[in-house]
Order: sequence, then structure tokens, then C-alpha cells
Amino acid sequence: MDITFLLNGETVHLSVKDPTVTLLDWLREERALTGTKEGCNEGDCGACSVIVTDIDGAKPLNACILFLPQVHGKAVRTVEGIASPDGTLHPVQSAMVEHHGSQCGFCTPGFITTMACNHLNGLTDHDTGLAGNLCRCTGYAPIRRAAKSAETEPVPKHMKADANLPEVTETTPNPSWVQPASLKELADWHIQHPEGTLIAGATDVGLWVTKDFRDLGPVAFLNRCRDLCGIEETHDAVRIGAMTTLAELEPIMDRLHPSFAEMIRRYGSAQVRSAATIGGNIANGSPIGDASPALIAMDARLHLYGAAGAREIPLENFFIEYGKQDLQAGEFVRAISFAKQPDRLKCYKLSKRFDQDISAVCACLWIAVDDDRVTDARLAFGGMAGIPKRATQAEKQMIGQAWSHETVAAAMNALNMDFTPLSDMRASAAYRMETAQNMLLRYWLEDLNSANVRVRA
Repeated sequence: MDITFLLNGETVHLSVKDPTVTLLDWLREERALTGTKEGCNEGDCGACSVIVTDIDGAKPLNACILFLPQVHGKAVRTVEGIASPDGTLHPVQSAMVEHHGSQCGFCTPGFITTMACNHLNGLTDHDTGLAGNLCRCTGYAPIRRAAKSAETEPVPKHMKADANLPEVTETTPNPSWVQPASLKELADWHIQHPEGTLIAGATDVGLWVTKDFRDLGPVAFLNRCRDLCGIEETHDAVRIGAMTTLAELEPIMDRLHPSFAEMIRRYGSAQVRSAATIGGNIANGSPIGDASPALIAMDARLHLYGAAGAREIPLENFFIEYGKQDLQAGEFVRAISFAKQPDRLKCYKLSKRFDQDISAVCACLWIAVDDDRVTDARLAFGGMAGIPKRATQAEKQMIGQAWSHETVAAAMNALNMDFTPLSDMRASAAYRMETAQNMLLRYWLEDLNSANVRVRA
């Protein structure tokens, strides 16, 4: 199958035989654009960052876990294309020189592309924007100063030109991979290839290739399937398409459930959140995927689609055991939905690093209180079992009881009946249990403090 995209302003037509060649490898090996570096090769260090522009705008992405078919119909800009065609440096490049923001230089191309993308988009939260770019030499102070000093400089014309995306034509699918444009096309293909690999953002699947060296077999890229995209909001409900990225999900959660939005901001880096999808986060069945506990606590429902048509189940029922989900042959995640509800959700993520780290324990707690009595409780945890799971015994200790320290203490103790956590490199079993219990206590203390503030006001 052929793909078409812009590369530093020039149109590229390419016949892709191996769909799992990464953009990073192609840039370096086929185009000799070696400014884009290979560091971790798993989307953590940001040395491979490039700017990718599609109909939704420009975003920094990790080229090391971005497969070539995913840039079809888009525009790619590498560090070689950041300066103007006449050689004039981009404002962020000039600022990096002026503020001595580079030493060894290995990480610098990734910083430059990320900073240039943020500059294009008018973003000024540089701590968040640069959290996915690792520097071991200079330190972040001069780099942040450089980004700050370039904020008010005009965006160069050539950086805006990528919004004029190339025209693409549909071609005969390659036997090894497809890029369906509709739900029906995807369903028909998946029925014929139930063992096939569905690739959404590739932030997980990319590592299967770069680290595990797996042969993925036939693959379907979902990035052009608009039926899986978008967020629909009504007066009383929200429906999120499976291909909605974490970056796209954050603003609506910031309005409806700010604690969830804050946890999303700690999910990977800006590069990862711009690629990772809510459907992929759920479908991979990870016991430490951060989105699932939050959505389970919100009583979300999962919308599936396959040979038998549409199917809807509670999200919590999707996870059966480690590595096993309630998916029939040829079935895939289509969307997730939840009813609008009072914001009683609190999400607590415990990890060794604040930014860009995997949770040791994730607790997402939704507790309804009326007249100082618990009327409902949904307590969902990640990292405490082989699947994201509700603490049903702890919930029983709370519902119908006074909203008091005694009730919370009983629920904390009941967590021992709900979970038997494992010890691994991230945390011991005892530490996981103690921190999970303390998260329940933290919810009560924060709610008590909030109530006191409301009373004083």
C-alpha cells in the first residue's frame, strides 16, 4: 500500500511493504536525516521527537514508536526542517544558543522540535511540555529559560505551512496491512483476521517491535477510522471514541472531573499523551493502566463491535484475569461512555517519579455522601491485582454508614479481603496495601477539609 505525507515541506510518496518500520528508522536509514536521534527506543527520552501535523493540528510525537503508515496524509517536520529555508534559525534555536541550553547535543534535536511545536501552538507551560524530553547534561533551567524567552517571537511562515496537508488517494490494501476508514471496513477485516493486531497510537505496540522484536502478523492501523474518533457530550452523558487520545480527553475531564484530568497530565509525556488512545489503554488489559480505574469508579460502560454487531458491558466486567479480557473473536473496543454525575471522584497515582512513570498503585475513588452518611461507593484500584478491580468488600463497609474516621478505618481494613497484591520492582506487597489504605484515608481527610472550607465560607 502506498502512503503520502509531507516531510519538511516536501511531498513524499512511499510504497510501504513492512508496516512495522518506524518513522525513526526510515528517517535515519532511508533519508539520512540523522538529526532525529535514537535514545531509549521506547518513547521515554524524547530524543526522537518530531512534529506531526494532521487535521487536528500539530503535536510532538516520538518517532521511535511511530510506524510509517501512521503518517499517511499528515505532515512531518524533523529538526532539519525547523530553521527557515534560507537558513534563518527558528526563535527556539536562537534562544537555545543564547541561553546555553545544549552541551552534548544528543537530546537537543528532540528539545528543539518539541519547543518549536509548543511555540507554534502558543503553549507556555514548559515544565509540562518538556517533561518528555530527557537532558542529562545541561539541566533544565537554561532550556526552560530559552523556551520562555522565545514565547513572544512570531511563528515562522514555514512552520504554519504544514497545515496544508497533502491530498491522498486510496490504493489497494497490502496483504500484510490495512488502514480502514470506517467502522464497517475495520469490522470486515477483523472478522477475516481475528488474530490480527489493531494499532491505535502504538505507544504500547511500538515496544512489541522495538524491544520484543515481535512479528505482529497482519495489522490494521486505526488512525484514519473516524468512526472511532471524537467525544460526544449530551446533557446527561459523555461518549468517548476509542481513538480519542489522552491529550484530547484531558480538557473535558478537567471540566467534569479535575482529579482525573490531573492524573492524565501525569500519564507519560506530551508526546505519549498525543498518541496514546483511551481505547488502547483499556483494550491492552494492563493491571496498571491508569485510565481504567478512573472510568470504573465512574461506572463507565464499554462499547464493543464485532461480527455479531454492537455489544455493551460495564467496563469492570471487561477485565476477567491477567491477560484475558471479555473480547469475542473479531471484536474490538469501539467507545466508552459514562453518565454525568456529581464530581465525587478522586484519583491518586503513586509512582517513583512524578512525571512519566508507571503506577505502583493507582486508586480512583468515588464516594457519595448525603447528610453525613455514605450512600454509594465505587473504589477502583490498579496495581493491586492482575486486573483493574473494585474493592467490593471495602465498599460494603462504607455504604449506609456514617461518613466518619471509624467507617473509613473499617474500609481500609477490608482492603485485605479485596486484594492480595504482589511484590515486584516497583513496590512490595505490604507497601502496596499500606499505600492503598492510606489513599482511602486521604480521600476522607480531603473531603473533610473541603467541607470545613465550605462551612466557613
